[in-house]
Amino acid sequence: MAASGPDYAVPALDKALDVLELLAEQSGGLTQSEIADGVSRTPSQIFRVLQRLERRGWIVRDRQSGLYVLSTRMLDLAHRHPPLRGLIVVALAPMRELAEEVSQSCNLSVLDSERVRVIAQVESPADFGFRVRVGAEFPLSTPAGRMLAQGSADRDGFDGFLRQDDAVQPGITDLVVPILSAEGGIVAALTVPYVATTFSERDVDSVLHRLRQAGEDISSRLQTSSGAAR
Repeated sequence: MAASGPDYAVPALDKALDVLELLAEQSGGLTQSEIADGVSRTPSQIFRVLQRLERRGWIVRDRQSGLYVLSTRMLDLAHRHPPLRGLIVVALAPMRELAEEVSQSCNLSVLDSERVRVIAQVESPADFGFRVRVGAEFPLSTPAGRMLAQGSADRDGFDGFLRQDDAVQPGITDLVVPILSAEGGIVAALTVPYVATTFSERDVDSVLHRLRQAGEDISSRLQTSSGAAR
């Protein structure tokens, strides 16, 4: 049912939101002219909007190509938002236990537009390990991206985990399990970038087994906290 109150137009705000929504749908950047076409405006009509959005940190302009892309500011705000903050809170304790037990690092990632964004990371307690920076982004072609892109644990051929040699870092095997909502949707991916050395205390199969337990634990905690919130 439509709202019965008056519809007060705010042209400048509408233009800014149109620009942000347009850029959010792009896998790459857009020029000022392309943005103007995409929001059915002239370049002069959105010039000041782009300047303001860039100044406030919502978009970034590449000085060489002139292309505009979304910044990570929305992610920063999302971290303050209860659902994402709640996911991090319930995940950290199981992640610390996992890292301690298998002597490997682990990280948690979510979809951020058409990219994978790391939102939490626990380092290995051992003298070696592979660290991923919180806030780092990766393409959907990575194992975590492939897991998140499935969207649901009900899809055919889903084994409950992914195991793949890292395409960029030799000697690392990416082990990934889903974090599931109560409805079975994949809301996050938990990854152990397994480093095999002579000092590794557990083999890859043992680590994968423990990782799957941690993923189930986090999913259960998330579902319980979501149910309590409702």
